[in-house]
Amino acid sequence: MTTTPRSKSSSDSLTCRIPFFYGWVMLPIIMIVQIATSPGQTFGISVFNPYLVESLNLTQSELSGAYMMGTLLASLPMVLVGAAMDRYGPRRALFVVVLLFGGACYVMSNVTGLFSLFFAFLFLRMLGQGAMGLLGTNSLALWFNRNLGFASGIGSLAATLVFSTIPALHLYLIHAFGWKDAYVLLGIGVWVVVLPLLIPFRNRPEDVGQWSDGRREAHRQANRPSERAGRASESDLTLSEALRTRSYWIMISATAVFSMVVTGMTFNTVQLFLNHGLSERTAAATFISTGIASAAARLGAGILADRIRLNILLSISMTVTVLGILLAIVMSTPLVAHGYAVVTGIARGIYLAVDATLWVRYFGRANLGKIRGSLTTVGVAASSLGPFLMGYAHDSLGDYDFVLWIFALVLYTPLIMITPLATPPREKSQ
Repeated sequence: MTTTPRSKSSSDSLTCRIPFFYGWVMLPIIMIVQIATSPGQTFGISVFNPYLVESLNLTQSELSGAYMMGTLLASLPMVLVGAAMDRYGPRRALFVVVLLFGGACYVMSNVTGLFSLFFAFLFLRMLGQGAMGLLGTNSLALWFNRNLGFASGIGSLAATLVFSTIPALHLYLIHAFGWKDAYVLLGIGVWVVVLPLLIPFRNRPEDVGQWSDGRREAHRQANRPSERAGRASESDLTLSEALRTRSYWIMISATAVFSMVVTGMTFNTVQLFLNHGLSERTAAATFISTGIASAAARLGAGILADRIRLNILLSISMTVTVLGILLAIVMSTPLVAHGYAVVTGIARGIYLAVDATLWVRYFGRANLGKIRGSLTTVGVAASSLGPFLMGYAHDSLGDYDFVLWIFALVLYTPLIMITPLATPPREKSQ
């Protein structure tokens, strides 16, 4: 029996009168939600590291250890966050998470030692990078299907460019108000910006009498995404069914390696550059190069994600990432450093385009929260290991070269070989 969207008489009167697809209203809202996760992201926290070490009298090993343990434990509730989204909708889940995330920023401003810093990292990573990032990404996938690659590319274009300026903003707040008050201001900013946006926020197109992509049902059935672009029809697999597919485990492996390597290199950016005789200023400038390259690649790959197989795009991302790691090993001039930043930005942009589109197209929307919640658990947990492994290698060997070679040859090379096997699972029998 064919289902239809909720009738307009039972939907919000204002949104139902809008004469265009409401997904284009949701797109900038979701983009801002993603930007607001910055105080809990590695690139946002890393600017505070020297001030935390000095103020709390910590060693680099203690700092990275607290970050690792906080991030590792922060990964555990993500399946529950996804389940809450499936049950209550992303709007209500976001309201709770945003309130708590602002409070976590206040907790960070009041840390007094290693133990309290661990808990601050735990809440920042769990609520910011984890829960808010998960809910934002999943929300977009509920509104777009056939045009998901293009829509996510447009949203990420602006978001990535803003992300590249976040370290400079955080540094300005630290210099102007001190690192403790800077985190208080960031928490207040999250509340002031995001909470009002939840008023026009809607969970899914059916809530306002529309279909995903703004299509009519007949058109949607006639133009169901094809296998050619690596898009299985929305068969709505459960988490247990997804666990039995090859594609799930290949993508989980790719997520784990990507999260570990990228987080490790981002967290240690300044020291990596100093090891190669480059300045902190050069390191900060490369964030902008990475952001611009990532935004451009994200948009281009988002368009391609609607046209070619997603597993092929994933293989390309893995290959480009290896090139970026090799440049990190040999960089000795600002020109090569910016080349490294551009290459890694391209790799990230392509990967994020795949990540934003693959899960809903392979496994459907009904259980997307739980499925992506399991993915986020693995990704956040893996991201806890990268900074610690690189920090330990630096303390033991004096540089990062050995661990970077391990990343490139032992982790990424096998993934490049198996990602072409991440084809869409068979459509669930009706």
